[in-house]
Amino acid sequence: MQPWLTSAEAHTRVLEPFLLQGVTTAFIGNDGGGPIEVGALLDSASARPVGVNYAVFTGFGTIRSKVIGNARQTPTDGELAKEQALVHKAMCEGAIGISTGLFYAPQSFSKTDEVIALAAVAGAMGGIYDTHLRDESNYNIGLSAAVDEAIRIARESGIAVHISHIKALGVDVQGSAPEIVGKIEAARAEGLAITASQYPWSASGTSLVASLVPLWAQDGGRIAMVERFDDAQQTERLRAGIADNLRRRGGAGALLIVEGDWSGQRLREVAEALSTDPVTVAVTIIRRADPAVISFNMDEADIAAFMRQPWVMTGSDASPKHPRTYGSFARKYDLYTRQERILSLQQFIDSSSATTADFFHLEGRGHLRPGAFADVVIFNPEAYSSLATYQNPDVPATGVRTVIVNGRIAVDDGKVTGLAAGRALRHQPPAGSCD
Repeated sequence: MQPWLTSAEAHTRVLEPFLLQGVTTAFIGNDGGGPIEVGALLDSASARPVGVNYAVFTGFGTIRSKVIGNARQTPTDGELAKEQALVHKAMCEGAIGISTGLFYAPQSFSKTDEVIALAAVAGAMGGIYDTHLRDESNYNIGLSAAVDEAIRIARESGIAVHISHIKALGVDVQGSAPEIVGKIEAARAEGLAITASQYPWSASGTSLVASLVPLWAQDGGRIAMVERFDDAQQTERLRAGIADNLRRRGGAGALLIVEGDWSGQRLREVAEALSTDPVTVAVTIIRRADPAVISFNMDEADIAAFMRQPWVMTGSDASPKHPRTYGSFARKYDLYTRQERILSLQQFIDSSSATTADFFHLEGRGHLRPGAFADVVIFNPEAYSSLATYQNPDVPATGVRTVIVNGRIAVDDGKVTGLAAGRALRHQPPAGSCD
């Protein structure tokens, strides 16, 4: 999403896909990929106006890579101090908190104590810890232990924790949502501030490498990974790991390639076309590039169980080539509120507005109140739905009649006006913390 916000093209910065779902505020820098130079990104809205409000997370992955690089290693005391200093700098420049993507290499090489040390800096300055869990399946420590880790981070750092795009991913953990909900409920009863977001789709979006290549094989970055493909002593172990990850995600028929030469085809279809096996095809593709994939790996019962929780907010986890970018909020209303009745209308609205604004301390937003910022959405309850599909992901939602951003009309009669009325939402740390 960040490239859209900083685009030289004014029509791109309007963010039509979000406005036509009724989205007026976005968070960027998730999954540990947020910038260190937060101030520059927030300042850019003055020179290049944007269509929606946005807040920025600094990224654990960005910071760790700058200080340590891509290797599997623990920071020295000096390196840890440098990482903490970069978190402090980003918070002083207006970051809303720090994000992690602990599943992804090289962030996956970190230990919990390192994450706690950085989270504590952000927490002391009023920030939020936003995390893609270390495991949403059973790739490494498992979903349950990954949630335990997030709870430990909240407890030991004192920071408010937000679990991004909560899910039970893959055949080995499907059906575990009630257990995960119970863990989080217990932590909240203890007094810990823990919430989550969720996109209303049964397929996730990531890259082919992240889906299939074992984390040990990603140590050292892409060059080192490709060299392992050529190492006869590691080939058998690597292929076995890829095969198990394919099984974990539901098989080669459950992975849809959405980028590159084989875009629009399942991995199984590519293997059949080339008269070879899916693991060989995956290795061949990865040698050339790391295309985006859509992975069909979630169970509807788990989706509903998470969605019903009052601490689970609507999110899109917007990424290219996945319909969640264009249709998440509209789909949640149409499918899960209007048709399936998993949520009431009030629950849908609260989880998409007030609950989010309150947890992230977006003062004056998320509620229709005198004196609040006029971020207002009016939609037709009979027509509000997602038209984006896995085959055609870039189709705007329908049914939103009017969107007002900061008191200015951004969508009128179902059409984007072109007015860029969004603002950069700069977090203000406690007085004296940046002196």
